[in-house]
Amino acid sequence: MSEPTGAARRRGPFKVGDQVQLTDPKGRHYTITLEEGKSFHTHKGAFPHDELIGVPEGSVVRTTGNVAYLALRPLLPDYVLSMPRGAAVVYPKDAGQVLAMADIFPGARVVEAGVGSGSLSTFLLRAIGDQGMLHSYERRADFADIAQQNVERYFGSPHPAWTLTVGDLQDNLSDPDVDRVILDMLAPWECLEAVSKALVPGGILCAYVATTTQMARMVESIREFGTFNEPQAWETMVRNWHVEGLAVRPDHRMIGHTGFLLTARRLADGVEPPLRRRRPAKGAYGEDYTGPGSQSGGRASS
Repeated sequence: MSEPTGAARRRGPFKVGDQVQLTDPKGRHYTITLEEGKSFHTHKGAFPHDELIGVPEGSVVRTTGNVAYLALRPLLPDYVLSMPRGAAVVYPKDAGQVLAMADIFPGARVVEAGVGSGSLSTFLLRAIGDQGMLHSYERRADFADIAQQNVERYFGSPHPAWTLTVGDLQDNLSDPDVDRVILDMLAPWECLEAVSKALVPGGILCAYVATTTQMARMVESIREFGTFNEPQAWETMVRNWHVEGLAVRPDHRMIGHTGFLLTARRLADGVEPPLRRRRPAKGAYGEDYTGPGSQSGGRASS
């Protein structure tokens, strides 16, 4: 049985062509690609790449200035934060939420719109494996080129489960029986009709948006469209902690708002979503609003 794509690059002694993350005594990271005969230079000395080729991960190498560097392969979160960018990347904290809350599983058939620099595509491909399917759509050819280079650089070759199309999802989506759809774009509500036709019953739509206005419009559009259950929206924030002896405290800096995520599940054909009972604040929808959540709309009035 052959190894999954890219697995051989994640284990064993360092080889020529491997990416190596070097960590100095102050915790700063430097990423190099191993080449025979090449050297890593700093203001505190240098060392040849040949000293790392053939040694196991977790080794320590010293420069001519006697500065020690810990050598490890970069993790996927490290890789996506340092890779060349066309558009902003999906941060690892959000990519992890997409994988968990959109329930991305091995062999899943996934459609993605808004490839950007390929960050989320790489996470998705590693989750679905060689037997899955990821069809990514990107409007801009220059972003698509950067994303393709980043993904292939991480896996070491083209991924057999990935198809990348330059164009709009709503105009080109033809994949049947899709398990999951991930939308990372300015106006994801424009894709609801195409997504609804592609998703299997029980399939998950996951949208990643930057602003509260985008989030609100997407949630209301999903409710109004009528083929999904009640959407859930949230954001995540990460705060590291400093732990040294009795000095245990949160770090002064944290990874705060990067974007909002929301999910909704496709209902069976011909099924109307159950009435959602909620009490919106008076005037939340405006005095002339008569849709879902209003007293006159009836759908969620009590």
